[in-house]
Amino acid sequence: MVNLGEKVVYQIYPKSFQDTNGDGFGDLRGVIEHLDYLKELGVDYLWLTPFFNSPQNDNGYDIADYESIDPRYGTMADFEELVEEARKRGMYLMLDMVLNHTSTKHEWFQKALKGDPKYRNYYIFKKGKNGLPPTNWVSKFGGNAWSYLPETDEYYLHLFHVTQADLNWENPEMRQDLYKAVNFWLDKGVKGLRFDVVNLVSKPDVYEDDLEGDGHRFYTDGPKIHQYLRELHENTFGRYDDVVTVGEMSSTTLENSIRYSNPDSKELSMIFSFHHLKVDYPSGNKWAVEPFRFHDLKNYLFTWQEEMERGGGWNAVFWCNHDQPRIVTRIGNDQEYRKESAKCLATAIHGLRGTPYIYQGEEIGMTNAGFTSISQYRDIESLNYYNILKQEGKTEEEVMKILQAKSRDNARTPMQWNDSENGGFTEGTPWIPVCSRYKEINTMDRNAEDSIFQYYKSLVALRKQYPVIQSGTVIPLLQEDAQILAYERKLGNEELYVFCNFFGKETRAAYQLPEGCKAILSNYKDSPNPSDLVLRPYEAVIFYKKG
Repeated sequence: MVNLGEKVVYQIYPKSFQDTNGDGFGDLRGVIEHLDYLKELGVDYLWLTPFFNSPQNDNGYDIADYESIDPRYGTMADFEELVEEARKRGMYLMLDMVLNHTSTKHEWFQKALKGDPKYRNYYIFKKGKNGLPPTNWVSKFGGNAWSYLPETDEYYLHLFHVTQADLNWENPEMRQDLYKAVNFWLDKGVKGLRFDVVNLVSKPDVYEDDLEGDGHRFYTDGPKIHQYLRELHENTFGRYDDVVTVGEMSSTTLENSIRYSNPDSKELSMIFSFHHLKVDYPSGNKWAVEPFRFHDLKNYLFTWQEEMERGGGWNAVFWCNHDQPRIVTRIGNDQEYRKESAKCLATAIHGLRGTPYIYQGEEIGMTNAGFTSISQYRDIESLNYYNILKQEGKTEEEVMKILQAKSRDNARTPMQWNDSENGGFTEGTPWIPVCSRYKEINTMDRNAEDSIFQYYKSLVALRKQYPVIQSGTVIPLLQEDAQILAYERKLGNEELYVFCNFFGKETRAAYQLPEGCKAILSNYKDSPNPSDLVLRPYEAVIFYKKG
């Protein structure tokens, strides 16, 4: 079995990582080109977002063929070389499997549209009622979650984009075809699997209007979800003892997450939950701007840490991914204290119980995109909400301010490798504009002693060195403090203390460390006095004691 506590995953958004042929679109050879960089960082798994054949309406999460590579990304030979070259460097691939829906261009859906009874049962088709869709559920990307097909006078379900038709998991034949696709990649040496919105695949027995909300309560953590995940485990990755899995769990509960990730359940290795990343949603509304609520952040992080440990579950711990704005802009300070706050935020996550995930560019402190025109945006969710917010009566200026803070494109601008044109990402025209700060923020300074990259490298190394970080219990500290996030990790006679000042003003920690504690990492040149813990703006420090 894999020791999940010592592993670190690095997420690559291939489309924005490195273009090697000048078409402005990142590719698999671009990942191969930077394997030594990733090895230098010290990570174990490389999670690649989907590169399968796709119309790219949702940047590859609309899959048209699970077992082929989109030519824009390269060839199967490129993929096989990537697997082998990563393995030589002690790293393994984690693929992103989208099993809730396919593209409407998928052969299955196209056959369903032509009336093939086998493939009609692969999707969810329903008659409308009184001239309206079957239910009032809202798509995650805005608008109704059902699209009308005039040829048959019925609707198909798409919880996401209109081109992403939900699969019918009630159909065992369809499930077997999905398992075949997963096994296709496992047979090629893949050692990690990330399952996209997998807790949405089990739909209700009865489809009804939601008179209280957007419908998600009817299909989130659905009635057969644990049965389906056990079956997925049994038919695919459960046959291996060295494959790591993670489920993206949308709006899930603690109780379900423990079941999903407890080894005894035989479902998944770990889960992503997102409650800690909704602390800047006023009244749960993503598309409005307000400062993050620090006490809520601490409460969510520590509740999930303590309860998952108590129930034998396992967290993926993270700030960033391809769907989230850059954390140094969102919660840190991407101007005066960019380096300090980036390192502080990293410390807070990497000391926790769980498996840390680093998203490309996070390790160099990349910021939000700073786009000023709707023409610069590519994300379908952002473009949909641009229109929705305008229809609600907001001005252009107000809408742009919201998108600048909340758009998924903040995470999707090209990786900033150097200070040359387009940040070294492409010699062509990038598919999405490069962040204007690429001359200042790139990988060229990574060997500097005080670089963010070196700090991340140290955090990864500490996790591999200290069993207390890998598997120690978590004890929250200073829970009512208005500026400091702090916790203790304890394992046998090992003690580790993490203190992070999340704000731009100095503060004193009202905590007496035990004698004999030594600072093993700090994001300032000199670490604070353990007997009088005064933390400078965005200061983070880790103390350790043994015996």
